[in-house]
Formats: sequence, C-alpha cells, structure tokens
Amino acid sequence: MRIGFHASHEQFAPSQLLEYTIAAEQAGFACAMSSDHFKPWSRSQGHSGYSWSWLGAAMARTRFPVGLICAAGYRYHPAVVAQGAATLAEMFPDRFWLALGSGERVNEDITGLPWPSKHERNATMKECAGIVRSLLKGERVTHRGSVTVVDAELYSRPKTAPPLLGAAVSESTAEFVGGWSDGLLTVASKPDKLKKVIEAFRRGGGEGKPIHLQVALNWAATESQALKGAFDHWRFVTLGGDVGWELRSPEDYETATRFVRPEDMHESVLISSDLSQHAAWLQGFAALGVDQVYLHQVDLNQDGFIEAFAAKVLPQFKKS
Repeated sequence: MRIGFHASHEQFAPSQLLEYTIAAEQAGFACAMSSDHFKPWSRSQGHSGYSWSWLGAAMARTRFPVGLICAAGYRYHPAVVAQGAATLAEMFPDRFWLALGSGERVNEDITGLPWPSKHERNATMKECAGIVRSLLKGERVTHRGSVTVVDAELYSRPKTAPPLLGAAVSESTAEFVGGWSDGLLTVASKPDKLKKVIEAFRRGGGEGKPIHLQVALNWAATESQALKGAFDHWRFVTLGGDVGWELRSPEDYETATRFVRPEDMHESVLISSDLSQHAAWLQGFAALGVDQVYLHQVDLNQDGFIEAFAAKVLPQFKKS
C-alpha cells in the first residue's frame, strides 16, 4: 500500500501548501492528492486556493503522482475538466489521476443553479464522466442532458489518458461508480463500514480496480493536544455527508457544529499521539485491499507530522 499526503486547500495558503507537499515527497511519501474547494468549511480555516493552477506548480516541483477530486456539471463544465486533466496528464505523463464526485453545495452554489438531490447529482456525475472520457479519447462531443456540450474536442491530449476515479462515501454510491470508473476514491471509516463500501464497489463492477482512501487523522505530542487540534480544525467532518453536502456557507457549517464535543471527533478522525497506533490503523486499511492512502493531518502542524511519520510510520510500508 502506497502512503500519500493530502493537500488541504481549505487550511493553508497555496504557497505554503506547495512547500508542505514538496517536503512530504522529500520525506518519503509516495504520492499526493489535492482537495478542491471554492469556500472552506469555516472562516477559521481561512483558505481556498484554486486547485487546478496549484496542481501545475505542485507537479512541476515534485516527481510523485498527484490526484484531484472535483465535481463536474456545476461550477466546472465537464469539457473544461477534461481539458484541465488532459493538460496535466500531457505535461506530467503517468503522474495524474482525476476523481469525480457528486459535489458539495458550499462550493457549487455560487453558480446560482438549483441544488439537485443526491440521486440527481450521482446521475450528473456519471454523465460528466462519460463526457470527460470521450474527450480524453480524442472524440468530438455533442451532448444534451443535465449538461450541454456542443462540438467539443481536445486538441492537446496525453498519449495515455489519466485514470478517472469515482468518489463515494456510501455503499450505494460505491456500487454505482463501480461500473464506469477506473477506481474508487473513498474516505476512512470504521473497518466494518469501509469493508462494505469496498465490497459494494467491487460488486458494482469494480473488481480488480484500485482503491484510493483519504484518511483524516491527527497526531500530536500528547493525546490532549491531538484531540484539541482535531476539534479546533476539523470538527465540521462530524456532520457527515447527508448534512454536509447541503450547507451553503462556512457560517452554516459553524452553526451546524456548535454542539459538537471534542470526544465526538473520534468517530470521524483517527486521533492519537502514538505513532504505532497510527501505523496499526494503516495496516488495517492494507488488509482490506486498499492500494493508496492519502493522509490528511487535520491540525496545522504539518512539518511535525511529516517528520514524525517519515521516521516511524512510512518505513513500515516500504518494500523490502
């Protein structure tokens, strides 16, 4: 299992996030992935750089594979997503992957379009995936559905199209993306739940396809510091998708989480000052057949996290 670094645009200025990503590669992380937000989950997080332009800089300054998750069909037209993916894949061969998700209202609401139901958003995700895939193949595309494409064609394409993953949190969505995606991107959860999500993906057509996992964690010198850091910076994840996907603003997230307690964080974030415990959690993911894990240290102490995990955790996953 390859261990990667998650670049959280909601929490850091793009320039600082670039330096952390470079440091992660130099420390031994094998890959990275980028979030994609127009707004952060709270004003206290305070950032939201444009991931596509940042990726060009990040990939020019590193050598490892880097991926991106975004939602097409709202603020991103799928033809523009395809063009961006094609450009990065042409410039950095065999290093870029793209995951499509169903989106979060906090990011997509700026268009003023009606916010569809989850079922409709899933249908749009699949529709956009088909458009992106056709354009990456070099086809000229005209399409009219939930999105409209007229006479689109990519003139600068990579020799090999980048993998197109499907993002899913629930079993039903994982099974849905299994048939059309090149792999699954999901988030860490309790082992039994995660196992069911992976099994649903494979049942839906994903057998033999890679599993990518984003892991929210927090490590610090003491247990109390680790818990406090997780609560201060990432308590918004406790809302879950059913609520989180529907909120319109950072202020909405702050209001919705006003009654969250520090102890509630253990349900959504892997929190420990013990590096051997973090390694054990990662071994559990490997046992489930996960191929790549992207570690999101939710606190701001990125340098300390990178140094500590490089010394004590990453060596346990190196090939002998």
